Amino acid sequence: MRLVFISLSMFLTLFVCSNAMAAGTKMTLREAISYALQNNHELKAMRMATEAQGEDVGIARSYLLPKIVFEERFMRTNNPVYSFMSKLNQSRFGVYDFEISSLNNPRAISDFQTSFAFEQPIFVKKAVIGLEMSKKELEAKVEELKQKKEEIAMKVIEVFLGVNNAKEFAEASRKSLEESREHVRTAQLRYKNNLGLYSDTLRAETALKEAEQRVVTSEKNLNVAKRALALLMGLDNLVETDDTKLSLAIKDLDYYESHGQLRRDLRSMNIKLQNAIQNIALAESDYYPIIGVGGSYQRNDHRKPFGSEGDSWQLMAFLRWNVFDGSKRGHERTKAKYQAHQIEEHYKGMKRLVSFKVYEAYQGYQESLKNLDIAKKAYESAKEGVRLVKMRYENALSPIVDLLAAQGSLDSARANLIYRENEVNRNLANLNYESGLLLKELAIE
Repeated sequence: MRLVFISLSMFLTLFVCSNAMAAGTKMTLREAISYALQNNHELKAMRMATEAQGEDVGIARSYLLPKIVFEERFMRTNNPVYSFMSKLNQSRFGVYDFEISSLNNPRAISDFQTSFAFEQPIFVKKAVIGLEMSKKELEAKVEELKQKKEEIAMKVIEVFLGVNNAKEFAEASRKSLEESREHVRTAQLRYKNNLGLYSDTLRAETALKEAEQRVVTSEKNLNVAKRALALLMGLDNLVETDDTKLSLAIKDLDYYESHGQLRRDLRSMNIKLQNAIQNIALAESDYYPIIGVGGSYQRNDHRKPFGSEGDSWQLMAFLRWNVFDGSKRGHERTKAKYQAHQIEEHYKGMKRLVSFKVYEAYQGYQESLKNLDIAKKAYESAKEGVRLVKMRYENALSPIVDLLAAQGSLDSARANLIYRENEVNRNLANLNYESGLLLKELAIE
């Protein structure tokens, strides 16, 4: 019942998101992530790979199940042994068949053989270990799929924030364009009233053209960012976003480091390490015998397929033991040990790397907070600087060059403020991603 409810919820989510996209409605960050987790092509491909890995479990289990074979075979021969055997199987053997001439030079005979055969393993250590290893491989693949979801969610956040960032840059460039037009108007007005130079007008108009170019570039960047978001979501059209902020709370470093050691890719690597150790036992299993039972039922006829002139059956038990194989098993066991140590070292290194990445992300977030505070102050200072220089220019106390330089500083400070605000959100998301907490903290998974 719970599975049905989850499936219904997923269907409704996709239905709502699809309708929203068709209608051109702005998407929230959560909607964009949820949509991408269902429609991203990388994730779809990895889901198929996980399903394929699941089939390996069935394949491994099949080695422990009985094998039943049906066969219909036709043979025509004058080989003395096969001729003798075929007549016996067909229950047509007579006294005259003991004559020397019949034994040495039998007539060609036809034989239709219908058979059912089965074989049931009872003790196959290698198959048992192989089944357990295939289950572990599936478990590792599932963890990798979950880690891929975290990765796609992080990419969506980066691009989503990039779209909103591009919007703000576009708005900032339009605001800069308006301010440049005001500077041109002021310079022209002063020139007409014989209070300024014509060169001031030319400089202001040049600055205006540069501002127009920045608007064109910012609009292009915005459209590209929207298309990039659509690509992640498995769509072709541009995706409109709303201005929702990242709803993540910052916690202390120990919280992130402790959870970082539970990341999905670390779990997957740990499972692979367990399998590598099991691989040693798999190699050693070749030293054990194989025990099983089998049997067959057979019908023979010399005239027609599936005939029944004669029938017979047999039951058997068997033990196969590979006593000597040229030291192959010993080398395979040694190789498996080396491979287990190799994966163990990868696992240890990966744990340390994750710890480092979490620490680096935490420090990056703290740095971005300080940079944001500096950027805010620089922006306020640049705004005040433009106001003061403009007043001085209007009163013939400063040249147009000072005004344009102050405007350039304001544009730079405005762009830097937008960049720093986006950097804070991105670094906070990255901190949660490196800790394996992104979907959990966003309450999406």
